[in-house]
Amino acid sequence: MPNSTTVTEFLLMRLSDVWELRVLHAMLFLMMYLATLLGNLLTVTVTTLAQSLHTPMYFFLRNLSVLDMCYISVTVPKACVIFLLDNRVISMVGCAAQIFLVILFASAELLFVTIMACDHYVAICQPLHYPVIMNPRACVQMTLTSAFSGLIYAGVHTGNAFRLSFCHSNVVHQFFCDVPSLLKLSCSDTLSNEIVIFVSVVVIAGGCFIFIIMSYMHIFSAVLKLPTRVFSTCVPHILVVTVFVVSGITVYLKPTSNSPTTQDMVISAFYSIAPPFLNLIIYSLRNKQIIEAVRTVMSRMLYPENV
Repeated sequence: MPNSTTVTEFLLMRLSDVWELRVLHAMLFLMMYLATLLGNLLTVTVTTLAQSLHTPMYFFLRNLSVLDMCYISVTVPKACVIFLLDNRVISMVGCAAQIFLVILFASAELLFVTIMACDHYVAICQPLHYPVIMNPRACVQMTLTSAFSGLIYAGVHTGNAFRLSFCHSNVVHQFFCDVPSLLKLSCSDTLSNEIVIFVSVVVIAGGCFIFIIMSYMHIFSAVLKLPTRVFSTCVPHILVVTVFVVSGITVYLKPTSNSPTTQDMVISAFYSIAPPFLNLIIYSLRNKQIIEAVRTVMSRMLYPENV
């Protein structure tokens, strides 16, 4: 587009222009999407129906599963359409909505994982105080606080991005709309945007990450003499959070002057698509209580006369 033309819609990018690779990318994204949806829907159903799972830990897990389904649904369906069809266009309103929802669910997810780390810490390091600290009212309050914080955080960044003028190009070098990619297209001064992004990412993402690491360090020190099963549970949690936070920080704190590459798009997938899928594996599929509850619920549905 000429510099004098105001952008009214954007064009998203594919990971590759080769048809065979585009089909492969779409199939991989679609398989992860369907697995995440079905797995998390099963988790929500089981943790709701099984009375034995009506505890703070599974209350947070149920909410995280709902959040994961919403989070991955913002980017993957549109990405699959982009990979397979020639329709790469997204309207200004659609782009704003996608940015708002991605930031909302990403920030809420980070806060939820932080709360779950706190829940694990209290359960293992302060078991006698657990019923008092993690009471139902506190769980609901923390959940609502995470949701409202995500709304405010997403609103600030989305509003800050779309107050800018876009007149250089309408090609977003990403398979979904995000703030760093839009800043590279703006013909306005983006210094204030970059400062807000830097401060918020360092304070919120960095603060949550440090809190999670410290929580698990206390857990490790408390269970050194216990079976290694605790370590096999905690270490994957840390790895998922590390992938989520590091990939997000890499994308959002990368200087806007740097030229976009396919590597940036791949890194973006690690914080927009991978976390919901990995959360399903770490928090649900490796959880013996969830598996046992699934068997119980399925047996009740298939053989109601035995109940």
